[in-house]
Parts: sequence; structure tokens; C-alpha cells
Amino acid sequence: QVQLVESGGGLVQPGGSLRLSCAASGRIFSINDMGWYRQAPGKQRELVAIITSGGSPNYGDSVKGRFAISRDNAKNTVYLQMNSLKPEDTAVYYCNLAQLTRVHWGQGTQVTVSS
Repeated sequence: QVQLVESGGGLVQPGGSLRLSCAASGRIFSINDMGWYRQAPGKQRELVAIITSGGSPNYGDSVKGRFAISRDNAKNTVYLQMNSLKPEDTAVYYCNLAQLTRVHWGQGTQVTVSS
């Protein structure tokens, strides 16, 4: 059993920054991918960023150059630093952990970018 707990969402003005965190617990293996997806109302869930246990990141096109993903393997925690936020970044952000053949999801945290 794997649990993912997200934190750090909220309301921010356009151009502002937020940092999301996601802590994983339970049966965690040393090799896994962790990351973030998001889903806006009426839209499909999309990739924001993922990072391998070796530290290699991959970003969705819409966030490249603005967002940065990192992880602390000792804490089984992944972070998402979001800068230069835009109203179109408004969505529920979901933490994701993929290991072996299984994918696990957090409950999501709301990020709202509005003036």
C-alpha cells in the first residue's frame, strides 16, 4: 500500500510562485518515477513534470522554463516549484508515483491563479 500526501496549493496572483510538496509512504521501492499531473475543469489530466529516482526530469511543454521539479529520495518526497504562474495554470494538481507495474495517485491539491 502506498499513500501520497500533497501540500502547498492555494491562491496566488498572476506572476507569483508556489511550491508543492508530495510525501510518499508505505511500500516504496528505490527505483520509481514521481511527478505531478494537473486537471483543469472540463479538460483532461495532463503531465506537468516527472522525475526519475536518478534525478532526470521531464516537463510538459506548457510549463517548461517556469516550473522545476526536484525530489528527496531519503524522504520519499517530490517538490514542484512553480514560478511565473498564469491563470491557465489553475487546476487540481495530483502527485503521482510509478513503480514496478503500478501507478499511485494523491488526492490532489487546488492551485488557483487569479487577481
